[in-house]
Amino acid sequence: MGRKKIVEKEVEGRMVIDTLDHMIADFAFYNQDSVLITNDTFKGQIYVSDFFFTSCPTICPKMKKQMLRIYEKFEDNQHVAILSHSIDPKHDNVQVLHEYAQALGVKSSKWHFVTGDEDAIYNLGEKSYMVTAGEDSEAPGGYIHSGAFLLVDDQRRIRGVYDGTIEEQVDILLSDINVLLQELTNKK
Repeated sequence: MGRKKIVEKEVEGRMVIDTLDHMIADFAFYNQDSVLITNDTFKGQIYVSDFFFTSCPTICPKMKKQMLRIYEKFEDNQHVAILSHSIDPKHDNVQVLHEYAQALGVKSSKWHFVTGDEDAIYNLGEKSYMVTAGEDSEAPGGYIHSGAFLLVDDQRRIRGVYDGTIEEQVDILLSDINVLLQELTNKK
């Protein structure tokens, strides 16, 4: 899952080739409560991530309906979180995201809607999560983004990619979250 990075390293005095799992890069964005959200926010947790914007006229409403299913199923599980990155930080400031979260009726401690530097968000989407995220004057609403939900494990590795607009794909994601929760339990 995700890209592997091929590296050369020294082991017992000789150079060997190894492959390393792709990991989500360091990030720092503000959520709907003006709290700085970083990779450390999700330490010891798995999370589902996506990219959206609050004024999206196309797939975002379908995605949020499906993400609410995940939220509701794991609302009381401290090992599962949700991270939604706005790709329209010019409009989606902290206050707009706060109102959006309130309208959905979700807890900030479980579902983080984040905003920040536009280039940092786009770069994270394309290079770490490997999804489309950016401005596009030809796209409805002025932005283009993937409808993907990305399942990230407690080691910052992408463990699954699902179409967040299709209920059956989200059913698989819900099942896969349980697999990762079992992995977490087995580590303890």
